[in-house]
Amino acid sequence: MLAYIIRRLLYAIPILIGVNLLTFTLFFVVNSPDDMAASQLGAKYVTPEAIENWKRKNGYDKPLFVNDDASGIASLTDTIFYTKSLKLFAFDFGRSESGRDITSDVSTRMWPSLAVALPSFAIGIWVNICVALMVVMFRGTALDRWAVFVFVSLMSISYLFYIIGGQYLVAKQWMLVPISGFDPDFKPWKFLLLPVLVSVISGVGSGARWYRTLFLEEAGQDYVRTARAKGASEISILFKHILPNAMIPILTGIVVLIPSLFMGSLLIESFFGIPGLGSYMLDAIRSQDFAIVRTMVFIGSILYIIGLILTDISYTWADPRVRLN
Repeated sequence: MLAYIIRRLLYAIPILIGVNLLTFTLFFVVNSPDDMAASQLGAKYVTPEAIENWKRKNGYDKPLFVNDDASGIASLTDTIFYTKSLKLFAFDFGRSESGRDITSDVSTRMWPSLAVALPSFAIGIWVNICVALMVVMFRGTALDRWAVFVFVSLMSISYLFYIIGGQYLVAKQWMLVPISGFDPDFKPWKFLLLPVLVSVISGVGSGARWYRTLFLEEAGQDYVRTARAKGASEISILFKHILPNAMIPILTGIVVLIPSLFMGSLLIESFFGIPGLGSYMLDAIRSQDFAIVRTMVFIGSILYIIGLILTDISYTWADPRVRLN
């Protein structure tokens, strides 16, 4: 197991380097520092002098890869590639275009994102699996057909409808929770109940429908028919046979959700005024703060790779036949 983890971590290094190089190419080759300066300054203030001043202020006036004016190791370190790209591997994210310390912002904003994402993630998976199992228990009946109709209907509704509808009904009409805001010191759960509820309800349609498909596929296998022929109850078949054998695809699907636990949800955090990484990323896109966007892309790639490794490791727990060599 340890050798497998080390090998996967070593495999992750060239992947991260590739993501880093691709991001650098998009931000500094396709979109040059002059273009970034023009976007930040606006049409009224774009002059050659203003562009040079902006590039000098933000450290974009250096050569991309090799600084011929410097000597020794400084010819490689005093470059845009080293200061804006390679330092990300040391988790030195630098400063945003507005002068804020990105590392400090990330470490502060990650907790509100996790406060929303973790319960939404855990409760959402539990609800979706339970609903799907209940539907599979009554497969082929009117309940199954109506459930599929409800799932498709829920999937067809815009995510914004859940957010705005939840704010209007639960917060404004019933006045059970605040409409938006976040206070980490004074009853933060009041500000988290509605975002978590909206996240769970909005995901029931697609989530439960997908799990239902997995469980129905397992329900048609020979081992299920054998267990039923031996007199096993439907509940026993669902929880002792179908659910354990469907864990591999379930775990595979969960891995794509792991980065969102840290990165947050753009719409949820923006509409509910939660100062997490999702709203941080959205604000950076709006203000064209390229330093923050580069940082969030890099963090997202790291989290996705970690999720893949954790998923592979969890396969051995879900299915003892899987061996990590």
